[in-house]
Amino acid sequence: MTEEMNVGAMDGYNEGDRVTGKVTKIEDKSVTVEISGAPFDGVIPISELSSLHIETASDAVKEGDELELSIIKVEDNTFVLSKRKVDAEDAWDTLEEQFNNAVTITTEVKDVVKGGLVVDLGVRGFIPASLVEDHFVESFEDYKGRTMDFKIVEMDKEKNRLILSHRAVIQEEKSSKKEEILADLHEGDVLEGTVQRIASFGAFVDLGGVDGLVHISQIAHGHVEKVSDVLKEGDKVEVKILAVDRDSERISLSIKDTLAGPWEGIEEKAPKGAVLQGTVKRLVSYGAFVEVFPGVEGLVHISRISHDHIGTPNEVLSEGQNVEVKVLDVNPNDKRLSLSIKDLTDKEEDTYDGYEMPEEPSGFSISDVIGDQLKKFSN
Repeated sequence: MTEEMNVGAMDGYNEGDRVTGKVTKIEDKSVTVEISGAPFDGVIPISELSSLHIETASDAVKEGDELELSIIKVEDNTFVLSKRKVDAEDAWDTLEEQFNNAVTITTEVKDVVKGGLVVDLGVRGFIPASLVEDHFVESFEDYKGRTMDFKIVEMDKEKNRLILSHRAVIQEEKSSKKEEILADLHEGDVLEGTVQRIASFGAFVDLGGVDGLVHISQIAHGHVEKVSDVLKEGDKVEVKILAVDRDSERISLSIKDTLAGPWEGIEEKAPKGAVLQGTVKRLVSYGAFVEVFPGVEGLVHISRISHDHIGTPNEVLSEGQNVEVKVLDVNPNDKRLSLSIKDLTDKEEDTYDGYEMPEEPSGFSISDVIGDQLKKFSN
C-alpha cells in the first residue's frame, strides 16, 4: 500500500467509501471537489461524471453543486472520485423494482446514436430503433431532448446493460383502448375510419384504435379487380360493421353497404329508349347479360341480339365484349332491365334468289297489278 493510501486510510477515507463533496472548480475534462474534513481535495475525471458520453465537464455539473461521490483511488495527495459509480449503484435498485413491477418511466432522450436512442437513468439506457415506435421512423434526429415514456424490457447489472422500449408503452395503451372500443362496437353500426393498410384480399381500416377488415368483395357494388384501384392508405371511408368477434379481436366491415345501391334511381339512369354502353358478362342459352352500370346487368333476349336467326348467343357475342344496347323496359322493383342490340343495327334488305325485290312504281302497287291479272283471268 502506498504512503498516500496509508494517509487516506489513517484519516478514515478508503477506496470504495462514499463522501459528499462540493464542486469548487470545473475544467474541460475534470472537476475539483472539496470534501469536508478531508486532508486534501478530490478530482472527478470527465469519464466518471456521467454514464453518458459528455464533451466537457460543465455539461454534467456546475460550481457549488453538492455531490454524492465514491472514492475510487487515492494518489498524489488527491482523491480520485466517481459520480457515475454512485449514480449507478443507487439506480440499479430502483430500476430492478421498476422492471419487476412493469412501471412506466418518464425521462428525457439524451442522445440519438446509430441504431436508436439513449437515456440517462443513473445508468445508460438504450432504446433500439425497433422499440421506439410501433411504425417505421425514417429519422430520429428530432427525438433528442424529447420527454417520453418507456418500459424496461431487459436489464443485466453485471453487464451494465439496460434496454428500454417506448413501443411497449404504445402497445399497452392501444390494448387498453382496444378493449374499450370493442365493447362499444355493434353489428350494423356505421362509422368513419381511415384506410390503414392495403392487402390483396381487402383493406384494413382504423376505427380509432382498432382495425377492421373490409374484404375486397365488400368494397364496391361492382367487381373490384385490385383493392389499390379503389382505395389507398390514408383514405377516409364510411364503413358498416358486419360482425364483431371480441375474443379474437376481429371486425368485419363493409364500404359497399354504406353506398347507394346500384339499382337506386335506375329509371332515371336507364329510362326506356335510352342507348347505353355495356359489357357482356354472361352468355346463357336464352340470351346475354350485359352490365350497363357497376352492379347493374340487363338481359338481351336471344331474339333481340340479331336480325338474323341464331341458335345460341355465342354465335354472335363473347364474354367481355363491349356492346351498345337500347333499353326496352325497366323494372326497379324486380331489378330487371330488358335490353336490345338488334334495335340499334340496320336490317338488311330482303332478297329473292340473290336479287333485290324491285321498288313499287309510283302511283300503283304490286297488289294493283295482281288484281288486274285476276280480273282478266276471270273473264
